[in-house]
Amino acid sequence: MGFLDSLFGRSKPVKPDLDQLFGLPSAAITLQAAVGFTPTGAGSVCFASIEGGAFAEVQQEVRALLDADSERAGVPVEASRDDYGYSWLLSRRDPGDLPALVGDLHAVNSALQDSGFGPQLLCSLVSFHDAASRPLALVYLYKRGTFYPFAPQPGQKRDNPLELQVKAVVDDDLRVEQDLTRWFPLWGAPGL
Repeated sequence: MGFLDSLFGRSKPVKPDLDQLFGLPSAAITLQAAVGFTPTGAGSVCFASIEGGAFAEVQQEVRALLDADSERAGVPVEASRDDYGYSWLLSRRDPGDLPALVGDLHAVNSALQDSGFGPQLLCSLVSFHDAASRPLALVYLYKRGTFYPFAPQPGQKRDNPLELQVKAVVDDDLRVEQDLTRWFPLWGAPGL
């Protein structure tokens, strides 16, 4: 970082570290032991779509790669677009096979990144629920290389105390985003 960057408060962006996703299985064990949340078997990747043949081709290749997995048991990867125009790829696995789900998310992120579409990646999430069926997601921010918990409630409200509790619980397993203003709500995210 240069002198002028320091003087004007600019910082270099954090490089994404997709290998951070592989910390999710151990965080899931900690999460279950501490607060009773277990994986649902759903995870998704959000990215900004680009018009054009190259991007559409990469998107199709990723879906074909994941759908070709014989362990998926006939559940295809689901593609959707949200109200804000962002694209989502949703993968479903057996809830007890979180490592396979994390592998799916890593494959999607890596394929887009390796094809030059890394700037379009926004986040990935893995869904959890407790015995009362309360939803929770651990969200990976691609551009920050960090995670944060998102606990939606009906009426587009958040369970902030639960989110802070989960932050404290998984802080040793995952690189947690310390800037709470970056804990964006993901209302209606596929799989949540």
